[in-house]
Amino acid sequence: MANAGDITTATERIGDARTQEAFTTVKKCVMLFGAVSAITLGVVGVMAFTGHEATSFMWIRGAILLAVTPLIYRMTVRAAEGSYKAFDRVRTLSTIMPVAIIGVDLIPGLCPAWYAVLQGLSAPALIGVALITRGSALSAAFPKKTVSF
Repeated sequence: MANAGDITTATERIGDARTQEAFTTVKKCVMLFGAVSAITLGVVGVMAFTGHEATSFMWIRGAILLAVTPLIYRMTVRAAEGSYKAFDRVRTLSTIMPVAIIGVDLIPGLCPAWYAVLQGLSAPALIGVALITRGSALSAAFPKKTVSF
């Protein structure tokens, strides 16, 4: 059970300028991911409108990645307010999603190369989030939880 000193210290760490600056950068990275996802979905729409190949996979994947952006952003805002649960989710998603995005893009014949490149351009933004959430500023703000039995 946490005592009052632990809670005050955690609150102080969340309010620290370095911590909030790191969260500001994370929010920008998430918005960049969303912008690239929106551009990708827009290109799929233009391609479909002009009679080029636009498969169901491209539409659905593009829509899902764009739809996930506000959810990750909201989790980032909650983490910046002190939610460890939200912080852990952002950290986990930012680690798994780039691997999944790039991994799926590498499956031969699943999508055209231009689509894979556009989708792949969104991954570095999430890699940035993964690195920042594991950096010293945010690791200090959210020390590892210990499990007690």
